[in-house]
Amino acid sequence: MSREYAPTPGKWYENKDEEETFRVLSVDEDDELVEIEYEDGEIEELDLDTWHELDLELTEQPEGWSDSSEEDDDDEDDDFDDEDDDEDDDDDDDDDDDDMDDEEEDDY
Repeated sequence: MSREYAPTPGKWYENKDEEETFRVLSVDEDDELVEIEYEDGEIEELDLDTWHELDLELTEQPEGWSDSSEEDDDDEDDDFDDEDDDEDDDDDDDDDDDDMDDEEEDDY
């Protein structure tokens, strides 16, 4: 029995005929192309006609799947958080300087 699913970026599908799992990266409606990525990292483009011929089933992200671009983003976010903390400390020092400037102005 063939199931027909619309290609949705970020969703995982299993091609029942080929027993392959992949996720949709993007859908270009103008060119009628679907860009997919298999578990092994291989990227392929399918036209929408081919997509609709596939016997697909929605599935969960494979166990142990790691998307290097997502991990890099997380690592960068952590770095930014650390830098933000340092900047907050610097801001406190600046506030003290501002207070001194105000006191000095009062003396004049």
